[in-house]
Amino acid sequence: MMDFEYYIEKFQKAANQLDKKKRTAKQLQMHVGVTLNSVVLKLYKKEWTNDEIDPVNATTRIFFAVWVNEESIKKNKIFYNIHALKLRKLSGYAIESKKFATSFRNEFKKQEVNWQNVSTNFGPLTLMEGWIKLDNDKAQEDIVALANNFMSIAYLIDKTLAEFKK
Repeated sequence: MMDFEYYIEKFQKAANQLDKKKRTAKQLQMHVGVTLNSVVLKLYKKEWTNDEIDPVNATTRIFFAVWVNEESIKKNKIFYNIHALKLRKLSGYAIESKKFATSFRNEFKKQEVNWQNVSTNFGPLTLMEGWIKLDNDKAQEDIVALANNFMSIAYLIDKTLAEFKK
């Protein structure tokens, strides 16, 4: 059985280590919690959703997530991905999910080398997904590294969104 408290603490400590000035400059919000039986850290922008009240659980949204769950722990893996959900409904844009995903992935290909075990071979809801080895002694450090890595490419989402602005 997964020890949720243990991983929530690790993820929260990792979140606390992220450079707040850098995150603020990039307008990235952060959430640590439990979603779908996984402990998760999410990074997102308010502009990437229609729901200002609950952007973490909004129907229409884009976000980066790092997570573990019982299955990933058994496999000694920490997973990460970028999700783009129901973008057709994103206010101010005329987005076709497949075209958005293709455009993002074309730009992401240039950065792919910086991501371990990553793939873009998914439907349009998962722009990219990958994993790193779970080492509990350095999990916190690894989560910080993944989040920082995302912060360095978050502009790709904005750049792609700009192509679909109404």
